Order: sequence, then C-alpha cells, then structure tokens
Amino acid sequence: ERNKIIALIGPSGCGKSTVLRCFNRMNDLVPSARVEGEITFNGTNLYARGIDPVQVRRHIGMVFQKPNPFPKSIYDNIAWGAKINGFKGNRRQMDDLVEESLQGAALWDEVKDKLTQSALGLSGGQQQRLCIARTIAVKPDIILMDEPCSALDPIATLRIEDLMRELTKKYTIIIVTHNMQQA
Repeated sequence: ERNKIIALIGPSGCGKSTVLRCFNRMNDLVPSARVEGEITFNGTNLYARGIDPVQVRRHIGMVFQKPNPFPKSIYDNIAWGAKINGFKGNRRQMDDLVEESLQGAALWDEVKDKLTQSALGLSGGQQQRLCIARTIAVKPDIILMDEPCSALDPIATLRIEDLMRELTKKYTIIIVTHNMQQA
C-alpha cells in the first residue's frame, strides 16, 4: 500500500534484514546469498533476467542500520546520489535539490551554514538524517530502512520516527525493527 509505513518485526537472526535487502537486490552483492521466487514491483519481477539492479535501487532506496555518510561535505553527500543517477540540471538546480532533500529529512536548519563541512562531523542522529536526505534526493518510490534507530539515542530516535511519519506524504517506507512501539 502506497504512502504507508510497513514494519517487518521478529527476533534477532530470523531474516528480517535479509528479506528487506531482497526488495532492492542488495543481496546480489553477497556471494553466498541465494534468492528463489519473485518480487514484483509495478508489475515487474525484480529478479527477472535483464533487470538492472542499479535501476531497481533507483526506485527502491535504502537506509542502513548504522549511518554511512561518505567522507565528503554535507552538500556532496546529497549531490552524489543525484549525479550518479543521471541528474542533468545546473548548479542552481542542484543547490535546490540539496536544500529540498535536507529539508525533507528535517536537517536543513541544522546544517544550512555548514554545507561545505565534512558530513563525518555530524552527530549520529544527524548522520542518519543525512543518509535519509541522500536517499530522498534520488526520489525513490519506496524507502527501505533497516533498523534506522538502533544505533541512536532516544532523542534522535524520536526525530527519525517523526520524520518517517512525515515522509509517508511522498514515500512508502518498509522498516525492519525490534521495537514493537516503533512498529
């Protein structure tokens, strides 16, 4: 169902994260992984021959358990995803996309004067919101989140949870969590 949060809940080690990674073919990168069956998105089997995993990931973005900002500036962390996905605009349009993405991740007000600084200097919660901003800059249809709050303090967790509710205005979110209240 579109524009909802769907939670995958279960005990540690039961395969929640593995299933989540199947949705955007991240398991293709794991040599020992084997996938059987079909996962259909917009009428297309994502595992059919000839389907480009990179294009799948363009439509189904991923936010990992631990924040993984690139060792680049805050600005470049957002611009990178758009550039590798064929962004054709000029510098002003990229500036607008970076601002829009950071606003969409509830981070703009905290970093608007620090865009040239390293993303590695942000707090854990800010880094996770930066990774969410980087994901939404590509404008995916679905955002996968693999326990996005597990490495965060309670205040940062609440901000991410509020952000997820806000993001459902534009995106469908599939989240893996151990936290029944979060689900």
